[in-house]
Amino acid sequence: MVIISRILSRRSYGGLQAAKILYNATRKNTSMITPNSTGESQSNKMPEQNVGQLKIIPDRYRLIYPEFLPDPDPTYRNTLREKLERMDMLARRTRITIPEFYVGSILAVTYSEPHAPGKVNKFVGICIERKGTGLRSTFLLRNVIDNQGIEVCFELYDPAIQKIDCLRLEKRLDSHLRYLRDAPAEYSTFPFDLESEYLSEGAPIPVNNIKIPLNKFPWLEKWERQELKGIEINFKIHSKRVAKAKAAAKPWVKYDLMKTYRETIPEEEQNQIFNEVYTKLHEMEVTKRRLKHKRTFVRPLKTG
Repeated sequence: MVIISRILSRRSYGGLQAAKILYNATRKNTSMITPNSTGESQSNKMPEQNVGQLKIIPDRYRLIYPEFLPDPDPTYRNTLREKLERMDMLARRTRITIPEFYVGSILAVTYSEPHAPGKVNKFVGICIERKGTGLRSTFLLRNVIDNQGIEVCFELYDPAIQKIDCLRLEKRLDSHLRYLRDAPAEYSTFPFDLESEYLSEGAPIPVNNIKIPLNKFPWLEKWERQELKGIEINFKIHSKRVAKAKAAAKPWVKYDLMKTYRETIPEEEQNQIFNEVYTKLHEMEVTKRRLKHKRTFVRPLKTG
């Protein structure tokens, strides 16, 4: 009532003058609420702090959970479908623990197989590619078994997957490792009884700077045209092949500022998506840490 009487007491009823009076009054009222005020003012202030904290999303979430970001191609965008898919993905993560992994990490996947003994099968391999978004996100594992290269493509949210273990968490220099198909078998061979390697909590993800030598021709792909950092060519390439690679090269692409914008989701939209799923993901992380430090009860066996 005091504020309204001050507004009506002025002869100039302009909207600007009224806005100034309301602004000054609200500043005085908010400044009077301090942490040492009554319990009622503190209870009113706490939800605002919690809302502010939820908006602070760690940057690492964009690297750990890339499948939550939709396809940047506008022809495949559907806001309602993407929202429903994120709900299904969060519901699936409550049933199974999907660890953090990158291209170059060694994984062990246990999945149900109707034709396997015991109806359960296990595959261990190095992740050579990770692609797709939403429920269509996949990862490709490679291993050499009996001198034969085996690759298995898994859907990340496939209900047939029972368990995913990250045996060795690390990154590589390139976004994919498909060139392991044209590399010696020793770089793709991993035993099925490989033990897990644990990193201390909060430690940075190690980056493996290994240079993998490629076999001689023929190759499955033209690796010399892809500007890969993790390969090493120890033999001479024919001059015609080098000339074709130079002719097909596009050095101006890295200067295209709009190319990155077209092929990625804008940061504002990323923040909006992770604001939606951050609370649930954070609760899962806290629950996982509690279960890790919780002692499991082992029932003693009956004797005699």
